[in-house]
Amino acid sequence: MTTKRLSRILNWMNPSSKDNKDTTKDNKDKAAVAVAKDWKNLPTFDDLPDFKGLKGCAWEVWGQDDELGTVNMLTDEVVKRAAVEEFVTGKCVSLNWPLNFPSSPLFGRKAPEVNMMNKYDRAAVRDDEIHINTQSGSQWDGLRHFGIQEHSVFYNNVHKDTLAVGVVPMSDPSNIDPLITKIGIQNWASHGICGRGVLLDLVKFFTEGSNDKKLPYNPWTTHGFTVADLEACAQKQGVKFRQGDILLVRAGFIQKYHTTSQEERDELIGKPETFAGIEQSEDMKRFLWNNHFAAIASDQPALERWPPPEGVLHMHQTILGLWGMPIGEMFDLEKLSEVCAETGRYTFFFSSWPLAIIGGCASPPNAAVSSIIFAEAELN
Repeated sequence: MTTKRLSRILNWMNPSSKDNKDTTKDNKDKAAVAVAKDWKNLPTFDDLPDFKGLKGCAWEVWGQDDELGTVNMLTDEVVKRAAVEEFVTGKCVSLNWPLNFPSSPLFGRKAPEVNMMNKYDRAAVRDDEIHINTQSGSQWDGLRHFGIQEHSVFYNNVHKDTLAVGVVPMSDPSNIDPLITKIGIQNWASHGICGRGVLLDLVKFFTEGSNDKKLPYNPWTTHGFTVADLEACAQKQGVKFRQGDILLVRAGFIQKYHTTSQEERDELIGKPETFAGIEQSEDMKRFLWNNHFAAIASDQPALERWPPPEGVLHMHQTILGLWGMPIGEMFDLEKLSEVCAETGRYTFFFSSWPLAIIGGCASPPNAAVSSIIFAEAELN
């Protein structure tokens, strides 16, 4: 079965070699074929080979030297189509929670510090110094963040011991050790994460029609969303997925953070983390891969149900480690949910540019203006 799947992958990667009769092509020709891959015919989850017993390894899909993962699907054509269809009036909505929040980060991370200074005694000149953990608030988890735990490797079989740690001096931008740059988040920063975004507003889906508008789950306690939940929400919103979509899931963490007491916020720290998120199931893996999303993000501190059920592996291992798919967490989706509800439209042009941190494992979604450009429904 594994051999059959691998054969399918190889045939997909080089469709021009069906009969293997042409043996005269040189390396340049082969490179040209690789560049011309048809991302429209990606393998299904069940066609992907295993990695040491883990199902659904996509390393061969993008190539042995790939450092983009599913961001490869955000081609010029995909971005252009999203812009043409979604960018109508140019209404912008930021998805960045301010760097200051949460003031007490989860998972033992450093609290953000913003030092605002007068640069001189008399002149009206100021500087800021910002010290943050790149995963303390709104963030993209990059390919160096979470790998295959049992085997100590990250995406595309990059072993953790080959990656530099500590403060790494860099003085010459044209002469940087490849082991420092390997699968770093600067690759996504250079490419950009831009295309059609889709919001699944689970908060609205689960509360609409109820008298008290109370969610049937607590975003701050362990709860798993099923594929059926996501598909039912999409159907109610009139959303049909297409390859290269950037999926956003509003589950309610930030809404609850804004509406609860400081005492309750403080209680999040110092106790085991428990959060609502997508379930860790084979069905969920098939749903995410077979829809060929380019990235997935939510407003929760952990995209997936946290913690996983006992004996079940983290979805981060599959999404980041096996697929190379960006995971966004603590995206502020509150204003977006209002705009989508007002217009009845849940697709839009999404644009995000991570910080160009060479060798970085994560980043805020955008250092300046992390926003989506929303296409308002025409009123006439």
